[in-house]
Amino acid sequence: MTLELYLSYVIACFVVLAVPGPTILLVISYALSQGKRAALSTVVGVGLGDAIAVTVSLAGLGAVMATSATAFTVVKWIGAAYLIYLGIKMWRTQPKLSLTDQPEISGRKMTLHTTIVTALNPKGIAFFIAFLPHFLNPAAPAVPQLALLGTTFVVLGAVNATLYALFAAHLRQRITQPSTLKWANRAGGTMLLGAGLMTATLRRA
Repeated sequence: MTLELYLSYVIACFVVLAVPGPTILLVISYALSQGKRAALSTVVGVGLGDAIAVTVSLAGLGAVMATSATAFTVVKWIGAAYLIYLGIKMWRTQPKLSLTDQPEISGRKMTLHTTIVTALNPKGIAFFIAFLPHFLNPAAPAVPQLALLGTTFVVLGAVNATLYALFAAHLRQRITQPSTLKWANRAGGTMLLGAGLMTATLRRA
């Protein structure tokens, strides 16, 4: 793979990642409700979820997702239902008197939730199988190139999630009133509900 081709791929990844999807909405929601402590946990989840999605795609299951309406629909509805469940749960969370009294979600749970949401995005799985081949050099072995491209996307995805998480956490630090905390939780819950509905309306390319 030439340097020019690889840089083109990196730029394409930045363009794709710049548009917030269900995963980023989940990251923002956790950062708004949990603050900076959510950043590391959710970013790890994004990295693991993207790694699973890339691996599944390269293992051939991405092709199944791209061609089978049933497989796409099943994964789509599981992911949508999970996001809606998380959104309702966050919406119903009752804020305490201060940031330090806020009910904490364990880092392990946030990582698990983010991993599941990222890995269960059917559009993402099908996307990899359609996107990566365009940047392969046919004259070179495919496996090392796919490994490089997949790893690059995972790293860039984690960096992108980190920026969103830190920005949302910064906004969170400026919140001091319980009523504002309540609306921050509800804003996060609403974003997750929206992400669930967004996932539910996905269609195969």
